[in-house]
Amino acid sequence: MAERPALDGVRVLELGTLLAGPFSGRLLGDFGAEVIKVEPPDRPDPMRQWGVQKEGHGLLWPIQSRNKKSITLNLRLEEGQALFRDLVREADVVIENFRPGTMEKWGLSYEALSELNPGIIMVRTSGFGQSGPYRDRAGFGSVGEAMGGLRYVTGFADRPPTRIGVSIGDTLAALFATIGCLAALNERNRSGKGQVVDTAIYEAVFAVMESTVPDYLLAGYVRERMGNILPGIAPSNIYATKDGTFVVIGGNADTVFRRLCDAMGQPELASDPRFATHTARGEHQKVLDDLVEEWTRTLDATDCLDILATAGVPSGPIYSAKEIVEDPQYQARDMLLEMEHPVLGAFPLPGIVPKLSRTPGEVRHLGAESLGKDNREVYLGLLRMDEGRLEELRGKGVV
Repeated sequence: MAERPALDGVRVLELGTLLAGPFSGRLLGDFGAEVIKVEPPDRPDPMRQWGVQKEGHGLLWPIQSRNKKSITLNLRLEEGQALFRDLVREADVVIENFRPGTMEKWGLSYEALSELNPGIIMVRTSGFGQSGPYRDRAGFGSVGEAMGGLRYVTGFADRPPTRIGVSIGDTLAALFATIGCLAALNERNRSGKGQVVDTAIYEAVFAVMESTVPDYLLAGYVRERMGNILPGIAPSNIYATKDGTFVVIGGNADTVFRRLCDAMGQPELASDPRFATHTARGEHQKVLDDLVEEWTRTLDATDCLDILATAGVPSGPIYSAKEIVEDPQYQARDMLLEMEHPVLGAFPLPGIVPKLSRTPGEVRHLGAESLGKDNREVYLGLLRMDEGRLEELRGKGVV
């Protein structure tokens, strides 16, 4: 018999819109949690339409909402709030990413919900967290990336700060929120009690900023934008090739650098006083990068990478989506999945990370295209509501 999914039996109510909260729901759903996405009947999640579209359908929505059930519920109405309380009695986790105070305004604070269900875990993601002088500020992922320090060090020294090409602030917040949720679920096994998981986007970004603060406070060093290099770490850069593309090479460790020199046909560089040690290579970074690129420019990218792979030198091409979908490693690791979309047909989507050996995650279905697709299953089944009551609530705009 197949093993039960890792999060089988965990029921999640996902509120909020766009990326940070819904991405947490996606991660939990990938590993078997029953995720019920709640949208107001009159204000669908904007993610349904954001980004690239085909035939009027947003292409991000089916991915971020995969494995989720879709219901409608108007939490601005008292009857909607009462119905949500009924759902909380049957749930394990509530995910919300509203501005702090919104749930409290609706009478749905953690304190109120925990009276109904002492084991409920509330996962709260916001720009600046649930406390502090900035708690009431609106805070998108872009602001969190800026104030968390990431934007300052992203780009080239002679140009203004730039963004990364994806919504990394929201995604990092979602990852930390999910870790917190799993930790709270584990602790609940001992105490029987739920708790609040409070994740601020700027803090999630700051948490991955390595040693930037002690660098400044203890050594007076402010990390600046540095393009494709790490100061003092060489060779570690992108290098142009004969066919006009670039390859990434990380050859900075002593043993790896010796292998790189052999691969380049210049073993003498490994004993050159300018490059013989980690410190020396860092001090002569520009000269060394130029020498490496002189070699890579004599080769097409494929030939260059074949030589480096044979030599055991960490290296790789720089992929766009085109190269990703053609790469056998992605295919071998099930990172390119395909599900049937009701309108668009075969729909490609990214696979599941991480891989669990015994209870792996699974994509069971794409996100629901129709708003409130699972209203009947949830309200009539889970809450044992009768048809007449559901129709009455629909007529009032509650669902």
